[in-house]
Amino acid sequence: MPSQAIGPRAESIAFIMFTQLVEDTPWPTHVGTRTAIGPFNGCAEARCIAELANPGQLLVVITADTSASLALERELPFFLHRPCDILVFPDWETLPYDNFSPHQDIISERLHTLYRLPGLTEGILIVPVPTLMHRLTPTDYIAGSSLILRRGQSLDVERFRHNLLQNGYVHTETVYEHGEFALRGSLLDVFPMGSTLPYRIDLLDDEVDTLRTFEPESQRTVDKVENINLLPAREYPLDRSGIENFQMRWYDSFEVDHDLCPTYLDVSAGRSPGGCEYYLPLFFERCATLFDYLPADSAVITSGDHHAAAQHFWEEVNTRFDEYGVDPRRPLLPPARCFLAVEELYRALKRFAVLELRDNLAATVHRTTAVLPPPDLAEAGQRGLPMDILLQFMREHEGPLLLCAESAGRREILLQELQARAITPPVVSNWQAFLASGLSFAIATAPLDRGLYVGPGRATLVCESQLFDNRVAQRRRRKRTGGIDTAAAFSGLNELREGMPVVHLEHGVGRYVGLQSLAVDEQETEFLTLEYANAARLYVPVASLHLISRYAGSDPDLAPLHKLGSDQWEKARRKASEKASDVAAQLLEVYARREAREGFAFVLDEPLHSQFSAAFPFEETPDQRIAIGAVLKDMQSPQVMDRLVCGDVGFGKTEVALRAAFLATCNQKQVAVLVPTTLLAQQHYNTFSDRFADWPVSVEVVSRFRSTRDMQDVMQRTAAGKVDILIGTHRLLQKDFRFKDLGLLIIDEEHRFGVKQKEVIKALRSEVDILTLTATPIPRTLNMALGGMRDLSIISTPPARRLSIKTFLREHNVGLIKEAVLRETLRGGQVYYLHNEVKTIDETARKLRELLPSGASAGASLIP
Repeated sequence: MPSQAIGPRAESIAFIMFTQLVEDTPWPTHVGTRTAIGPFNGCAEARCIAELANPGQLLVVITADTSASLALERELPFFLHRPCDILVFPDWETLPYDNFSPHQDIISERLHTLYRLPGLTEGILIVPVPTLMHRLTPTDYIAGSSLILRRGQSLDVERFRHNLLQNGYVHTETVYEHGEFALRGSLLDVFPMGSTLPYRIDLLDDEVDTLRTFEPESQRTVDKVENINLLPAREYPLDRSGIENFQMRWYDSFEVDHDLCPTYLDVSAGRSPGGCEYYLPLFFERCATLFDYLPADSAVITSGDHHAAAQHFWEEVNTRFDEYGVDPRRPLLPPARCFLAVEELYRALKRFAVLELRDNLAATVHRTTAVLPPPDLAEAGQRGLPMDILLQFMREHEGPLLLCAESAGRREILLQELQARAITPPVVSNWQAFLASGLSFAIATAPLDRGLYVGPGRATLVCESQLFDNRVAQRRRRKRTGGIDTAAAFSGLNELREGMPVVHLEHGVGRYVGLQSLAVDEQETEFLTLEYANAARLYVPVASLHLISRYAGSDPDLAPLHKLGSDQWEKARRKASEKASDVAAQLLEVYARREAREGFAFVLDEPLHSQFSAAFPFEETPDQRIAIGAVLKDMQSPQVMDRLVCGDVGFGKTEVALRAAFLATCNQKQVAVLVPTTLLAQQHYNTFSDRFADWPVSVEVVSRFRSTRDMQDVMQRTAAGKVDILIGTHRLLQKDFRFKDLGLLIIDEEHRFGVKQKEVIKALRSEVDILTLTATPIPRTLNMALGGMRDLSIISTPPARRLSIKTFLREHNVGLIKEAVLRETLRGGQVYYLHNEVKTIDETARKLRELLPSGASAGASLIP
């Protein structure tokens, strides 16, 4: 397609479109004024904010909720015409008056932002309204509790250690997470709040010799630095003065029996209880707000329906105070002491010049923008291929157009589709580069979900979501700065942490409590100390570390400790050995036939496969991408495939199966999906039907919910080759089921099938390609995979923002259920409520709907 330049005047207007709208308004210089412009659609808000970010002034953007803040954080870098700091002040991600404390990484990011704000002379700060309404620690606390350490500086190690403990840092054997430190001889490791990497301080006598950053996983040095900044580990002090202030104000605030209040007792003992952040006003004479941290000349922009969001949050705070403030063992401070009321919030905003970006067409505005709703190309795309619809829109638009891909991989796929149509658009870095290039069509890479459109003939941005009617839900991962890989064996002492459950080869499950030096034959030797049941201790020489392995149970805190001196562990080992049967000869026969037999070599159609992959509404994790590649490679080989894909629940195993099934159906082969339960069969049927909806592929399910007549019809069409993908339980393995040309068998959780079903599966291994999915492989299956008899792919990378699962065992409580459901739905998540009786499931659903607000129960559905 020929390049078409934008005229100089058109480029200039596009560049200063929003600046012209506000140049004769009171914003941003007249304090106490409010200017409204609109409407805004798509990512026009980000474009406007980027254009109005002036050097020499901090720009504060207030959004209605956290999701809008994160969207702006992703979009702004794409539109900025010069480098600019973008800070997001994160929410605690807890409910008001919660008895949980925020994650350390969140506290680290908040403290880092608060420390930087008073000295910022320019940049963009993004904050959601609910987060803005929290009262904060005073400005002098963070500045006064911070410490700058430089190379060559004298350091009193014991005093420094004491200061770290008083400021909330935790002493550990090895540093992995924010707020931890470790002291080993002349080496001091510390992971400061607000830092991306921990630091290693090398001392020479009492002088700081070197300062280095290091990777927490490998403990290897990354780079040398000249100084480090140590922020406090909490937003409140737990030193002697802080505890005394807390106690004095607790007495003044609550008329309760203090000795029965766990929060009071924990803080008095110098401990930090869960939810202590909601007692922040008790630690200080006066709390601050985020406005107190802002430079006086800051300009403020609001977006979305911030007033309604503030009102809703204030109502939620008061509701939770009324509901949970009646417990005398955990008295709560009134909302006005912990949060800003709506009126107080907007009084504080009057100290600044405010520009409101309004997206409501009916709202009154001082200046009207030319922004229009982005064209819905996906709806038109239902009548043809997305790329063809895009090119048709370009011809009708008659103006510059920039296509934005989610990632570099997606960009290459889009380029291949365009090249097939003899179009090769140049790659540009961002929006400003596109405007300056004068190109009529180009492509860029950015995590954008929304387009930008200001009318025909004007520069337009089109995103993937507009073309394919889906959104890549998984964003760039926050770099993991802490934690260790629990799937690996211990390779050194630095991987052991106090309190960690471990398994000794001879004595069973114990808990590691630290290293200890003992004199043996008049020689000092270091031992690992393991604690077992009844507080019994076992001392293991460091040289015998190979006898210790990780505990692989579900919850490390609830690990069952074995009893030393008993035969409990030996019985467990013997019982496991007795259950194992010797099937080596059978397996060798099956796998010898598999090796000798030549299977079907599938042919991969790259364009078709790319189009199917594009419909995946998430970003593939690295492990998932590797597993998909391995499966497709196996299927293209003439050797019969037998691959095991192992990964936790929700890590993306089903997508691997979908890609394999698509390849099989493209080669006119039938696919059988074998699952252990009817419920899982229905879930897989829904997933497969959704992904293959736009393809000429017939998907059917066999379950007990279908009538005998329907079952007979499915059997006949399967035998005739009219069913491409058949999903069902062990019923698929019975003799009356016949496939015309079965090419792929997908087995979900093979270990949950019985002996007879496994015999049928075993016979099929030398006939068709088999893909097995599992979250919990049995030892024999895993041993076969590790021994090379079955190919193995492991998906161990969790999706973005996937945190470790916390399990609580509680007596049934209506209030607790409501709390749990609201905690998830208010953050935009989903809840699965498991009920144990089909006959009472309707009554349970009715009670849930009565218990929960309409918004939380609107999407409730039943699955027997």
